[in-house]
Amino acid sequence: MTALSLLAMVLCLRIVISDLYARRVPNLWLLAAAGAGVVIITISALTSSDSDPMRHILGLLIGFAALIPFYAIRWMGAGDVKFFAVVGLLLGWHALLPVWIVASLLAGVHAVAVYAWRALQGLLPVRMVLARQQWESQLHERPAIQRMHSARQGRAGIPYAAYLGAAAMAWVLWTVAGGVR
Repeated sequence: MTALSLLAMVLCLRIVISDLYARRVPNLWLLAAAGAGVVIITISALTSSDSDPMRHILGLLIGFAALIPFYAIRWMGAGDVKFFAVVGLLLGWHALLPVWIVASLLAGVHAVAVYAWRALQGLLPVRMVLARQQWESQLHERPAIQRMHSARQGRAGIPYAAYLGAAAMAWVLWTVAGGVR
């Protein structure tokens, strides 16, 4: 596993946890990973004749350009866009399409599950709805759940960056196991 792949794995794991828990993609982590990535790419370009820094630069640019329209129409957050650009920088442009497809499929399954759950709730008898509401109120009294809701600060929606991170980690593991390089 290369230093860039390892850096990508660490970043992705951190983003998956953060996005699932608080629906946040911390800029500090993105900047630190991008900075470390640039250093690694530069050192590799200076010390190895087979290193191609252009695939990483293109990854950054394509990653940003591919998702910025979705941010512009408010279908995703800025953190998702920035994270995808950093993934492109670390893994190169060739990883972006598979990562995007897998993340979008995972997010689609999430969305279908949410809509199905909401539809199911509308079909439940009144007695079951009241029991579910009582269970949810007891659940929300738990300190861990309260901390999570506090960390989210009202942010809701599908944790797309978490799915991008999971897909990117799968890509790294697949390439390390002998997939595409």
